[in-house]
Amino acid sequence: MLTLPNVIVAVLLPFATQFTNPTWQKAQLLLVGTILTPGQRTVAAALRVMGRSDQRDYARYHEVLNRAVWSSREVAHILLMLLLQHLDRGDGPLIFGIDETLERRRGAKIRARAIYRDPVRSSRSQLVKASGLRWISLMWLGQVPWAGRHWALPVLTVLAPSSRYHQQQGRRHKKITDWARQMVMQLRRWLHVICRGL
Repeated sequence: MLTLPNVIVAVLLPFATQFTNPTWQKAQLLLVGTILTPGQRTVAAALRVMGRSDQRDYARYHEVLNRAVWSSREVAHILLMLLLQHLDRGDGPLIFGIDETLERRRGAKIRARAIYRDPVRSSRSQLVKASGLRWISLMWLGQVPWAGRHWALPVLTVLAPSSRYHQQQGRRHKKITDWARQMVMQLRRWLHVICRGL
């Protein structure tokens, strides 16, 4: 069993209610492993750095992300409350931003993968496309005291598949602007609850 310092336990404790105890134990180990992993942060790399790569239940850790039942929306809500509680100085407006990012992924089992414009490698004169997953991220643009500047701290991230993927699934396609609107509405509900509690 993983033993963490009290200061880290205090920060992570609000998230524990969202998981069953076995899943929570695995999630904590993956979190610490991800923080300590240099280079590409995968489940396998996190387990390797934590000395768990040769254990029999190695595959169970992948289930935290692909089978275990927990609400990423509730976890995002808790994360937002913690960020505002610990980092917001309360001396100005709360500023949020939304941006899309491309996660380059390959593999037959990654069903929502498609070809998208690569915003990092593309320029006005050159269009670069890449295969992967398109994510939309809602970020709090907060002043981080020890950094001396504003950081974009991701709070809520959603997968925004292509229209072809939705067509294959028999579902209505949502544009990036539709996803962004829904995220802003969710943020508004969360902030309304937070403000009511003050």
